[in-house]
Amino acid sequence: MEPSEIIVGLDIGTTKIAAIVGRRNENGKIEILGFGRTDSIGVKRGVVANIDDTVQSIVAAVKDAENRSETNIATVSVGIAGQHIKSIQYRGSIIRPNAEVEISQADIDGLTENMFKLAMNPGEEIIDVIPQEYSVDGETGIRQPKGMLGHQLEANFHIITGQTMAAKNIFKCVRKASLQVDSLLLEPLASAEAVLSDEEKEAGVVLVDIGGGTTDIAIFQDGIIRHTAVIPFGGDIITEDIKEGCTIIKKHAEDLKVKFGSALASENRDEEVVAIPGLRGRPPKEITLRNLASIIQARMEEIIEHIYFEIKNSGYEKKLIAGIVLTGGGAQLKHISQLCEFITGMDTRIGYPNEHLAPGVPEEMASPMYATGIGLVIIGLQRLEKETSKTEKQSVKTKKPARGSFLDVIRKFFEEDGNT
Repeated sequence: MEPSEIIVGLDIGTTKIAAIVGRRNENGKIEILGFGRTDSIGVKRGVVANIDDTVQSIVAAVKDAENRSETNIATVSVGIAGQHIKSIQYRGSIIRPNAEVEISQADIDGLTENMFKLAMNPGEEIIDVIPQEYSVDGETGIRQPKGMLGHQLEANFHIITGQTMAAKNIFKCVRKASLQVDSLLLEPLASAEAVLSDEEKEAGVVLVDIGGGTTDIAIFQDGIIRHTAVIPFGGDIITEDIKEGCTIIKKHAEDLKVKFGSALASENRDEEVVAIPGLRGRPPKEITLRNLASIIQARMEEIIEHIYFEIKNSGYEKKLIAGIVLTGGGAQLKHISQLCEFITGMDTRIGYPNEHLAPGVPEEMASPMYATGIGLVIIGLQRLEKETSKTEKQSVKTKKPARGSFLDVIRKFFEEDGNT
C-alpha cells in the first residue's frame, strides 16, 4: 500500500485552533507530518465572534503546521460545532419505475439528495444527511440495498442542521486566511472517528467531547449514528467558576484547573494547599485543593446531568453496552470518569486518538485535546479514498457526492457576492 495524499484537519475551537497535517502510511495508520496550535481569541462557544481575531489565529496555526510538516497548505477539512447545531430523524422514500431493475447507487444517492430539499426554519440549513437503515418494499433493517429488486426504497435519516450564518462566518475566516475549504464536517462525528472502535459503535456508545465552549454528544448503536446534541457548557465555564469562587484572575484560574483540578472533592485533603501569586505586591493567596475540587465538581455535575438528559432523550439509554467515552480537552480533568460513572451509572473511559496513529507520532498528539483534529484528518482521508475508488471504477466524470451540498451553497454565496 502506497502512502496516501496529504489531508489537513482544521479544528476551530473556543480555546484553541489546531491544524493537523496527516496522511495514511503504507500500513494503513495515520501518520502526523506536522501540527500547529494557537490560542483561539475570536471564537465563543464554538461560533465565530470576531472575524479578524479568528483569521489571525488560523494563519498562525497553519503557518506553524506548514513549518513542522514542510508542506504548503492550500486546502483544509474544517470542523463545525456550536450551540446552533441540531439533529432530527426523518424517513424518506422513493417509488422506482421498474421493480425488475436492480437498485443502483444512483437510486440511493437520489434518495439522500432529496433530504437536502426539506424545508427548514429561516436561517437554518441542512449540514449533513446520514442514512441509518433502509427498507425495500416494507422489508426493514437493510444496511445496503444496492443490487436488490423492489418498487419502494425507504430509509431512516439522521439529519444535522445548523445556522447558515455561523457556517458562512467559519467559511469566510478560512477564505480570509488564504485557504480553501475541502469539506465542512460535524466535530462530534470527527471526534468519534478518532477515539471509538467499530465494536463500541456496534454495541452502543455515547461519545462526549468536552471542549472549551461546548460539550458535543454523539450516540451510536448497531454501528449507526442515532443522536447528536450540543450542550452550551465546557471547560471555560469551569475556569470562570474558579475565577469567581477563588477571586483570582482568569489566567491563574486556568492554570489551577489544569495543574491541580479534580472532579471529585472527596479525593483531596484539606491540608493540601496551593499558593497563587498576589497582584502588584499583594501577599500570595492560598487555596485548598479540596475547595478547588468542590467548585469544579459542582459545575461538572451540572454538565454530566445535561449529558445524561440527552442520553435518556435519545431513547437508547438501555441499549448502550459500551457506556460513555469522554474526549476533548475537558476529559483530561482528574477523576472525571469516576464522577461520570457515579452520576450516570454507565461504564466510562477516556478516549485517546492514539489507536489510529502510526508509531513515532509526537506524544502530545495522543492527547484527547486533539481528537477532533485527528478525526477531521481521518474522515478527510476516507472521503478521498471513496472518491478515488469511484473515479477508478468510472471513466466518466462522476457527480459530486450529496454531502457536499451544504458546502456548495456556501461556496456559491461567496462566489456570487464576490466576498472573500
